[in-house]
Amino acid sequence: MLRFAVVDFGIKRSIIAELYKRNVAVTLFPPCVQAAEILGSGCDAMLLSNGPGDPAQLTDAVAMAKEVMALMPVFGICLGHQLITWALGGRTQKMKYGHHGGNHPVIDLRTNACFVTSQNHLYASQEDSLPPVVAVWLRNANDNSIEGLYHTTLPIRCVQFHPEASPGPQDATGIFDVFIQTVQEHKA
Repeated sequence: MLRFAVVDFGIKRSIIAELYKRNVAVTLFPPCVQAAEILGSGCDAMLLSNGPGDPAQLTDAVAMAKEVMALMPVFGICLGHQLITWALGGRTQKMKYGHHGGNHPVIDLRTNACFVTSQNHLYASQEDSLPPVVAVWLRNANDNSIEGLYHTTLPIRCVQFHPEASPGPQDATGIFDVFIQTVQEHKA
């Protein structure tokens, strides 16, 4: 059984429910957790949750994520995605209107599949700030903004939308399976 260290920035219960459905044990940590505590927890991966706020102001969380991702698989959702963007050396920018609601089409650039997502965010990753080792995984079909990233050599993935949408579209729940497979491959 895999165990994820989940950092709670305002997590939705449905994220934890999706992990439980996949036989993943969860250890919750507060947003002020230190990297040493995560790395010493015996967990197989870290998940940075959704939550409110400007990721550029969460410098302690970015530093923690940067330290952990050097040694452990990391996944981020919404605010977690934005924190990973910063930890990987990129930046975010405030959007004019943001994305809100349960009807945002997202395209997987690796498979060309399109699916409907639930979103609630005001910040987006700045593509021109990303280092060459970070690839765009998913894009918003409406405005071409980044909806997902992955590191090309480390087990790091993140999504801007809510794959656990509850209530909302269930098209994106397979994103959890993708990250779990990434963790399993890392452990092998």
